[in-house]
Amino acid sequence: MKIGIIGAGKVGTALGHVLQNKGFAVVAVASRREESLESARNYIPGIRAYTKEIFEVVREADVIAVTTQDREIHAVAQEIFRKAGSLDRKLFFHTSGAHPAAELSPLEQKGAMLGSLHPLQTFPDVNSGIVALPRTYIFIEGDEKALPLLDLLASTIGFKAVRIDSRDKLLYHLSAVFVCNLLTALMHTGEGIVNRIGIELAPFFPIIETTLRNIENRGPLLSLTGPVVRGDAETVASHLEAIKGMEPQESVYRILSWVALEMAKERKTLKAEEIDRLEGMLKKQ
Repeated sequence: MKIGIIGAGKVGTALGHVLQNKGFAVVAVASRREESLESARNYIPGIRAYTKEIFEVVREADVIAVTTQDREIHAVAQEIFRKAGSLDRKLFFHTSGAHPAAELSPLEQKGAMLGSLHPLQTFPDVNSGIVALPRTYIFIEGDEKALPLLDLLASTIGFKAVRIDSRDKLLYHLSAVFVCNLLTALMHTGEGIVNRIGIELAPFFPIIETTLRNIENRGPLLSLTGPVVRGDAETVASHLEAIKGMEPQESVYRILSWVALEMAKERKTLKAEEIDRLEGMLKKQ
């Protein structure tokens, strides 16, 4: 099996590095940016072609990973379609979490097998991605002929391969945005508050880590603590007074406290009058 990579960004370079270290023959990497190709040479050394020509990867490889940005996937497929003859027995997969394999649909007309392979992981840089991949779940979908090979690749790259229906990709990706990207935004929001009193975020790391461990072991619902789930309306009122006019912090506090209140209802920790009081306080004035 000869593997080629189109797009030498953080994801493509990390995947290529891991596959090469696992004994797979990575034969070609393409990128339009010379600095990305230089990075690929460092992480995926000694391969046949580091190139700016996408179709050179198609010629050299029989499994082609399209690891470009999401908005470029379909254009890459169209470019290959225009230049290609038969693509029989070649597997093309992309690494988008939001889009199904159909993003590569022009290539199906030339006989290619199509799939998507998405590591459920964050890639702030290549090194952290390489370290994280062995404990990462890899979500795959595609046509029936593609799935066995995608299973093999995903199981090699990460902790476990998980098949997902193409119709579910967008909600799957939306969940990932909430628990990763928006979690980061939430941390930034909290940091903005505590910075006002001259404290950095570092002292909060232990409570963040403990919360994440609790969620892993018990799930989010049973891990919720704090004033809302206790029905402590006085503290919530004090928070709202302190944060008044401080945006986006005030809006974030109201919305997420409302979510916490819904969780408290599900856990049945509050009396009806406590719920009513908190609901009245959390509505935007």
